[in-house]
Amino acid sequence: MTTPDHQPSEPQPPAPTAEDRIHRSPAAIAGGVVMLAIILWLGFDALFNGHGRTPWLALAALILVVPLVVAFTLRPAVYVGEDRLRVRNPFRVITLPWGEIAALRSGYSNEVVAKSGTKYQLWAVPVSLRARKRAARRQARAEAAAHDGGRSGGPGTRAGAGLGLGRGARGGGEPSVPARAEADQIMEDLRETLERRGQEPSAQGEIAVRWAYEIAAPAVAGAVLLVILLAVG
Repeated sequence: MTTPDHQPSEPQPPAPTAEDRIHRSPAAIAGGVVMLAIILWLGFDALFNGHGRTPWLALAALILVVPLVVAFTLRPAVYVGEDRLRVRNPFRVITLPWGEIAALRSGYSNEVVAKSGTKYQLWAVPVSLRARKRAARRQARAEAAAHDGGRSGGPGTRAGAGLGLGRGARGGGEPSVPARAEADQIMEDLRETLERRGQEPSAQGEIAVRWAYEIAAPAVAGAVLLVILLAVG
């Protein structure tokens, strides 16, 4: 039996589970791997083969740059659970119960808007204007093919055949539905989950924000070391 002055420990936001859907940017990951390979190659070459202050400068630069590259390329992810959305951005991890989310917006960037009005950008779901234009062109071609097929033939007309569009024909000669840009489709799936789970009792709670000190601390240490080395000449 607890005493009246006993204060329960503050609950921690749940970690992502195997059931969570995870969204990440393949382009960012690929770019990050290439950048890290180049940076490490140049850095270790200077570290082991440099002379004078060069190895120390290379070490400071590696401590500064490597965490930043990891933060902006490999780290971002969005975990979609039944009760909450967990957003892992370069320097923060934001856990938002669905009941605390007001909207999911897409513009030049994708972001989640809390009921308090605070906005959090989804770094792992970047907007690609080029992908949107490609999807719009596919949409226009599909509509044109469906229109021409409706005028020239009956149920046997293969409207849109060979265009490689969408999610596949539905049967009965109906043309395929053109696929949207990947980021826009992800945002639409998130909106559907918000609409479905937003009022559930298990999806209520408080928003939790945790700073990524494991990224910030080494980057700051590397910056301080680099400044000191440059200052002492």
